Amino acid sequence: MRLLLDENVLKPLRQTLISLILDHEVVHLLDLPGWSGTRDESLYPRAAAKGFEAILTNDGKQMERPREVAAIKASGLHRIEYPHKHAGLAGMAVAIATVVAGLPAALTALEEADGQRLITLRGIDPTPASRLRVINPKTDPPKHWFSSP
Repeated sequence: MRLLLDENVLKPLRQTLISLILDHEVVHLLDLPGWSGTRDESLYPRAAAKGFEAILTNDGKQMERPREVAAIKASGLHRIEYPHKHAGLAGMAVAIATVVAGLPAALTALEEADGQRLITLRGIDPTPASRLRVINPKTDPPKHWFSSP
């Protein structure tokens, strides 16, 4: 499958994806001469004409804009969205983790699809309470934790 990463997708994500998703062509829009700044209404038909089959974006408002929805529908392209609401290093880590964890299953679903699909990858919660389990062995020793003499 030919997958186009939208301009709003972190550029370092492409290298991660091409290392992990070997049976698919992954192209970042910014690597295509003359494509930077293409409006979404023009991007979808242009990408379809160039043989792309899916677009990965983090533009969560795209499906709220009627002209963009019409362009997506008319293009026949699969649309894969991932949430990205965090800034800085944490934001980049969440974006990469979300896409790496969900994209392989999404691509499998698209290969088996009998028509256009719209997929939203579920985000990973970066808050410490959801990502970490911290144990204080002094107050809550794990099984077989031996005290020092």
